[in-house]
Amino acid sequence: MRSNWIVPALVLGLATLVAGCGKADSTGKPPAKGDPEPEHHHGKGPNGGVIFDLGKYHAEFTVDHDKKECRVLVVDGENETAKPLAVKANEFTLVTKPTRTKDGKDVPAMTIKLMAKDAKDGKASAFTGSDPGLGNVADFEGNVVGVIDGKPSPGEFKE
Repeated sequence: MRSNWIVPALVLGLATLVAGCGKADSTGKPPAKGDPEPEHHHGKGPNGGVIFDLGKYHAEFTVDHDKKECRVLVVDGENETAKPLAVKANEFTLVTKPTRTKDGKDVPAMTIKLMAKDAKDGKASAFTGSDPGLGNVADFEGNVVGVIDGKPSPGEFKE
């Protein structure tokens, strides 16, 4: 005999996953039934970077152009008051889209392995990686994928 609760539980789980982090509009109210989802924005992060959803967490993407290095910092909030949040993860893969500098120089797509920095007990909040292309001053956007607490944790960022 099959339980009648399995299908509704799966639907609820999928809806929760798709919903992300409270996609309310600027008034803080969720959209009315049938209305399109508003674009979800986060504030600037504690280091001036862009905050984005990373699985069930928030993270900040920053670039140090001089060092040709980028960092993803897992944080406990969505703005400049957010604090680093250590999570059980070893590495992430960051993939940027092709872009251009302000003076028109093409910057090709990059795939960068981000490794945990200053991990303690298998947990870290900061993950860094480098690529010569990060030396270009441009607005970067792309995807971050990894496993946090044993679960796939994808995210998209856009400066």
